[in-house]
Amino acid sequence: MWLLSKFAHKDDSAHPAPIETYNSRLLLLALAASTGSAMYGYDTGFIGGAISLPSFTARYGLDSVTGTQLAALKANIVSTFQAGCFFGAIIAYSVNEKFGRRKTMLAFAIVFVIGVTFQIASSGKIGLIYAGRAITGLSVGTMSMIVPVYNAEWSPPAVRGLTVGLYECVYQTSSLLAFWVNYAVKIHQPDTSERQWQIPFALQYIFGGAVILCMWFQPESYRWLIKAGRVDDARDALVRIRKLPAEHPYINYEIQSVLIQLNEEAQIAKKDVLRETGNFIQRNEIYIKLKEVTKSGMRYRLFVGVSVMVWQNLSGINALNYYSPTIFKSIGVSGNNVDLLATGIFGVAKTVTNIIAVLFMVDYFGRRGPLLFGSSLTFVFMMYLGIYSQLSGSFDHVVEKDGGSRAALACVYMFAVFYAFSWNCMPFIVCSEIFPMAIRNFCMTICVMAQWLMQFVIVYSNPYMMTNIKYGSFYFFGACLLLSVPFVYFIIPETRGISLENMDVLFSIRGTALKKRKKADEIIAMRKQEVIMDESGKVAVAEVEDVDGGSIEKVPTSSTRSIQEV
Repeated sequence: MWLLSKFAHKDDSAHPAPIETYNSRLLLLALAASTGSAMYGYDTGFIGGAISLPSFTARYGLDSVTGTQLAALKANIVSTFQAGCFFGAIIAYSVNEKFGRRKTMLAFAIVFVIGVTFQIASSGKIGLIYAGRAITGLSVGTMSMIVPVYNAEWSPPAVRGLTVGLYECVYQTSSLLAFWVNYAVKIHQPDTSERQWQIPFALQYIFGGAVILCMWFQPESYRWLIKAGRVDDARDALVRIRKLPAEHPYINYEIQSVLIQLNEEAQIAKKDVLRETGNFIQRNEIYIKLKEVTKSGMRYRLFVGVSVMVWQNLSGINALNYYSPTIFKSIGVSGNNVDLLATGIFGVAKTVTNIIAVLFMVDYFGRRGPLLFGSSLTFVFMMYLGIYSQLSGSFDHVVEKDGGSRAALACVYMFAVFYAFSWNCMPFIVCSEIFPMAIRNFCMTICVMAQWLMQFVIVYSNPYMMTNIKYGSFYFFGACLLLSVPFVYFIIPETRGISLENMDVLFSIRGTALKKRKKADEIIAMRKQEVIMDESGKVAVAEVEDVDGGSIEKVPTSSTRSIQEV
């Protein structure tokens, strides 16, 4: 398929994927899994506007409170979802490891539908709204951990950014739909009608059902199948998605590279446990994974993964997503549903840019460049919003629609554009690709927990920030964006084009992010020159010299075994 095959020439790994693998089946698989992000995206887009609808505020008593009381109610309604997501990520780890990616997604899509039912049946009882949103959050927290991993595990290196990025594309599209649903019901449904708030809440059923329908026809992750000892099933799944014969050398390479990686990781884990417990092998999976995570190279990876999730939330985007109508009013956009219309246009800008970034930029420009560029410009826009709000006093009274207010509105839209191709899509891509298979789910769970914990903190605190420190909210997020620039430059290495099995090479090198990528490219290039494959596709052993001029070490060419510096 042209959308994927145009990336085939970018595959400069030791074992380039054949052109047949860039096909419509791979794209449909990634899209099917990414429907899981629609549940999250729709919630992001609809809840802030829905709880401001006159019918909802009257039904649940939000119209009878003001100030801190109103802020508390809004914070509770919105943030119970994030709390559910946090615990959903924890639950997902054990379920996903035992039953696989596909079955877990199907099961938690049903959980999502149950949560929506609680909300629709609440009939003015705010406690049922809280419960329903916590339950839907459990499901979304699970999806946010599994979907990027599932897509990354199926993707050849050259299109991994695109397929994992589809998670964000679907998220943004569903979020955009939610903005306009709120606008439509506000215009076309009477303020006294229960349907005005019930319609936006009920449309969540569509997204839970979409996951069940789409994932029913997709295979399990072949990497998980191999890890579960089901190599024949993994081969069948690869044949189906890759459109290659069962004994094709590339199919054999993919299977054997995973087997080699799992074997080496098992041997390392066994040695560590023996060293800790004498001759008694302690078969405690969590213990073994914690031992792996505490190793120096793995600590660095986990630090990168957790940090990008934290920085994403400190950018201020969730404040704009969930409370955009309030924010638009604070910069002078108000009256006759104009604030909701402005919110919808904000969603359009973010969605269109995100789709363009995922389809045409992320696998060409990599991860670091967009993050650095996006952070720098969004800092400027956020600071202007703070300065304008402070000087105009827009949080305290309605301001004139002059050049300053129009520039503030433009800054919100420009923020959406530059955020969309940087911090919007990159964190989940980075986290889905940097961890080794043996602890990928474990580390991804920790990263996603950090994501939802930070979302909870920002979403819960933002109503209070807007009420108490007002324009200071923009200064806070602007300062965070500025601080993220040196973090990205020195800490996050470029991962574009490196296979999942070669991430150990990148992260075993000491030094700054630039040094890591430079030396990793040298090592991988040497491996590519030395690689030998027999006619059956079995991976041979090549002699690779350490780039620092140290001793020569024999390593399996497809392995993720670390190249130790001398």
